Amino acid sequence: MNMAATTVNSTLGTLFRLSTSAGRRSFSSSSAAASKQLTVRDALNMALDEELARDERVFVMGEEVAQYDGAYKVTRGLWKKYGDKRVIDTPITEMGFSGLAVGAAFNNLRPVLEFMTFNFSMQAIDQVINSAAKTFYMSGGTVNVPIVFRGPNGCAMGVAAQHSQCFAAWYAHCPGLKVISPYDSEDCKGLLKAAIRDPDPVVFLENELLYGTAFDVEDAVIDSDFVLPIGKAKIMRQGSDCTIVAHSIGVGFAIAAADLLAKEGVSVEVVNLRSIRPLDMDTVNQSVMKTHHCITVEGGWPQHGVGAEISASLSEGPAFHYLDAPVIRICGVDTPMPYAKACEDAATPKPQNIVDAVKRVLGN
Repeated sequence: MNMAATTVNSTLGTLFRLSTSAGRRSFSSSSAAASKQLTVRDALNMALDEELARDERVFVMGEEVAQYDGAYKVTRGLWKKYGDKRVIDTPITEMGFSGLAVGAAFNNLRPVLEFMTFNFSMQAIDQVINSAAKTFYMSGGTVNVPIVFRGPNGCAMGVAAQHSQCFAAWYAHCPGLKVISPYDSEDCKGLLKAAIRDPDPVVFLENELLYGTAFDVEDAVIDSDFVLPIGKAKIMRQGSDCTIVAHSIGVGFAIAAADLLAKEGVSVEVVNLRSIRPLDMDTVNQSVMKTHHCITVEGGWPQHGVGAEISASLSEGPAFHYLDAPVIRICGVDTPMPYAKACEDAATPKPQNIVDAVKRVLGN
């Protein structure tokens, strides 16, 4: 095994060992000003706690979110602190409790609804799309729907086809929804608070594999007033040779690939989308106009995906004439997710896939 492959495998191993001290390493690009570490799970928990305390209209509901502290412990301690009326366990009926939550949002409450996995949101998609997303428009702007649908999204480990889809492209296709796909603890803290305060329905797509990962954060992130704007991407790493546009766990893969490429003298800029709808094409265009090359990274399928939208938008926008090569998409393999580990590894994006794509797009 060559050194590059060894580095990639080491990075992946570190990223996925979430319950150990090794799995809590930081992937932040701004550690110089950072003062402490915060796990993604704790960042989400902190955001929920602060918003429950700030606004009595906010409540949390979902399967096992209360007495069990959440399937992934994101809601740990909230039921004991706020009680049955603010943190509510539901039956296993996504269509039913989603309808209750949407109805509550119609009546000026602010529900935060957890799907144990976003694959189960398919049971409730009529409520998410036909009830939540369309009501403001169909009511002539008289009925806001301030609801957050949140939970783990995309491939985890060994959970097979019915638990491994990425729904970023699915929900971003629908007018009336905002779709957020955060990467690190800063993203999760600031954007979940923004989502809860937003007057419109928000789909908040977390990544199960990152829940236990600790990231360096600045003191400002810990502050209860810390909120990030929805629809604004973040440059995680400056570069001059190629732009990598990613979201969720793909940002970590992109940073790992950038580290490998830097050792070979290739300078890569990494854009963390944060938001899938609205999509910050201004930041992407500006980056591509600087680097003249673009790679997209996502965990979803290639056809009609987030990368396809970015590629089309680049071809229609001001950055098109700056491109020196076609955009390359790094995606999940176009097949239902296999259960076997070796097959799962082959079906999901890896840093080495990104390294190879950057070299190809640069003509190396």
